[in-house]
Amino acid sequence: MTQRIRTSVAAAALLAGSAVLGTTSPASAVPAWAPFATATVKPGVQTLTNGGQCTANFVFYDNNNDVYIGQSAHCASTGGPTDTNGCITGSQPLGTNVTVRGATYPGKLAYSSWRAMQSASTPPTADQCAYNDFALVKLDTRDYGKVNPSIPKWGGPVALNTTGAGWLSSVYTYGNSSLRFGISQLSPKTGVMRLGATGSVWSYRVYTVTPGIPGDSGSAFLDSAGNALGTLSTVSADGSNGVANLNLALNYMRANSSFTTVQLAMGTQAFNPSLV
Repeated sequence: MTQRIRTSVAAAALLAGSAVLGTTSPASAVPAWAPFATATVKPGVQTLTNGGQCTANFVFYDNNNDVYIGQSAHCASTGGPTDTNGCITGSQPLGTNVTVRGATYPGKLAYSSWRAMQSASTPPTADQCAYNDFALVKLDTRDYGKVNPSIPKWGGPVALNTTGAGWLSSVYTYGNSSLRFGISQLSPKTGVMRLGATGSVWSYRVYTVTPGIPGDSGSAFLDSAGNALGTLSTVSADGSNGVANLNLALNYMRANSSFTTVQLAMGTQAFNPSLV
């Protein structure tokens, strides 16, 4: 069985006394980012949408000088953990407040692939319904000076992966589930691709040590070269995770919404695939 891995603040509190088991768009002017050492808003921070906790993935910006942070579309779901079809599962409305840890002011849910697919003039494919799982949270302008786009521990991204990743190739991620109780050593993880994709170009199947758990949803995944590969979407019974294809998600967004100039922000920190 496959299910989404958003968690709720209430669920995290309940578990606190228990052991936890296991197409290119037009160029935009790059914002002036805060230094990584002092930035408080960056990939890997926790986000909370109507009580559902997830992990932010990458930072984005556009031609309007707006700055966004990414999360999974299912982070705003009104369905249950096993409601994985984004074409029929309900979602919080655009404009919903999203608490972004490290930001002083709430962000706003600006784009949701689930909502976009449900209103698209061209019906989405079954693979898109299952695996197109991406959302943008527009940050408050007063928090822009606190943002850095580098992935904690690993650095990067250095580019957007547009070609996919092969079987057994390395991946790097940074989760931040509240169920880890702030133990930062458990956040950076390495893993490998399992047979490339899940049978769909829209999603990859990966194994990491340890697997992504509830609350890690949306986490950024880098490929072996430090390119932005995808975002954590699902967990399966075999302990593997489904990672949504970021390149296809961005292409879909640009073709089916007003967010045509949104760009992935490159990290200011060099990619370093080492846990040392």
